[in-house]
Amino acid sequence: MVADLGLVIEPAAWAVAARSLESSGLLLLGETHGVAENPLLIRALAQAFGVTSLALEWPEDLAPVIEGFLATGTLSDHWMLRSGDGRITAGHLAVLAERTAAGPLDLILFDGPTGAEWTWSQRDEAMARRLLAAAPAGTPVLVVAGGYHTPTSPIDELGVPMGAWLAGQRPGVREIQISYGGGYFYNCEPRQFDRHMDPQQPVRLHQQDGELVLDLPWASEAVVPHQPRQYPPTGEPR
Repeated sequence: MVADLGLVIEPAAWAVAARSLESSGLLLLGETHGVAENPLLIRALAQAFGVTSLALEWPEDLAPVIEGFLATGTLSDHWMLRSGDGRITAGHLAVLAERTAAGPLDLILFDGPTGAEWTWSQRDEAMARRLLAAAPAGTPVLVVAGGYHTPTSPIDELGVPMGAWLAGQRPGVREIQISYGGGYFYNCEPRQFDRHMDPQQPVRLHQQDGELVLDLPWASEAVVPHQPRQYPPTGEPR
């Protein structure tokens, strides 16, 4: 049994998020990779909004591996599972297995290969195009990606994120940003958040200055598959 975080959703925030799913078919969740609670937040939001389609910023080449795992319970090895950047965690796999056992789960993996000369914005546009191709309008999808990819307007220092590309095609789409109040995460190595919340505060989805914010007062380092080896292995495609 996967733990329950006890997510509190304020009514006004619930209405905004539900309207995003209704009008655009999408609700974006921006995370910091490598936090153990991330998949629990994903599950809580999916349950709260009745969403059975989930899109993850995982390499699309992993689709057969993940489908096999969900069908058989056995995870075949693949070098992309071991990037160590925190996107893929033991908790994600546990939640996916639980959700699949509970009923139909449509899973979309929308990261993919990039050109050597691509800009950050071009990579995000490519992710948006893959996602839109796999997520027909009218099917509510919870979309999870790194927090710099989900904003629905341009970012001055980076460019046009995936969320902004999606907003151009699916008007009304909204983003939830997870605010981490302290604790730890794993992104290629153990890291730590600056503490700015009381760990006893509730896990809460609310509106702040017109934006949807999900407060996670304390984060735990996730179990992240990684291996100290050449990445990618010689002879294996990127």
